[in-house]
Amino acid sequence: MTDPERHSSRPVALVTGVGRTAGIGAGIAGELAAAGWDIAFTYWNAYDRRMPWGLEPGATEAIAGVLAERGAVQVAVEADLADPGTPARVFAEVEHALGGISALVLCHCESVDSDLFGTTVESFDRHFAVNARATWLLIREFGLRFAAAGLSENGGPGRIISLTSDHTAGNLPYGASKGAMDRITLAAARELAHLGVTANVINPGPVDTGWMSGELQETVRDATPLGRLGTPQDTAHLAAFLCSPEGQWVNGQLLLSNGGLVGS
Repeated sequence: MTDPERHSSRPVALVTGVGRTAGIGAGIAGELAAAGWDIAFTYWNAYDRRMPWGLEPGATEAIAGVLAERGAVQVAVEADLADPGTPARVFAEVEHALGGISALVLCHCESVDSDLFGTTVESFDRHFAVNARATWLLIREFGLRFAAAGLSENGGPGRIISLTSDHTAGNLPYGASKGAMDRITLAAARELAHLGVTANVINPGPVDTGWMSGELQETVRDATPLGRLGTPQDTAHLAAFLCSPEGQWVNGQLLLSNGGLVGS
């Protein structure tokens, strides 16, 4: 998707979980590209294929096209983050193609609805492997490589952002594993501070990326003071700010960006 010999003065952001053009990950990747970042993004077609929305043919190429239009050199990496060897491979591929990574934005997830009684051990373990373990391994890989490359000394911002959710009832393994992800990310805010790296968590609330029923859309609108649904762009604006020099003093925070959703 890009020429390994091509070099750019733009910093590099790795955005995980960018499988669909309507997704939050795609929105964030596009916003960062417009803000002057080169973009690496991961996707996992097997996940989308087994979810209700299904695989979106041509999504990777379409997303890459938008990023290119916004001036970004970009590379896409298909990545099964349930495999503990995947994070190191992703970083190696991205560094070969684009150079050192200065921002890590974690939008990937495993999300299959099930309650206390309906959750299987296999599903529980997979949620934690993707949402918690992969987050830890990606952040660890980022910290190790960021320190080795001396990126903070070269003026590049060090940023980590994770997307979370407070949904638990009826979605037990997703909510529980996202809670673990929060703690891992917020630990990085302290453990990587000596590198000049900030780490924050964004809770965007329910964002309609094609999974909401009409009834749920109405319920969410009624519970939101601003009277509308959240969009990927709403989350993207906050992520871009956190990755900017102006966002450097925000660190170790779990930020609600949900329009004031009642009950959050």
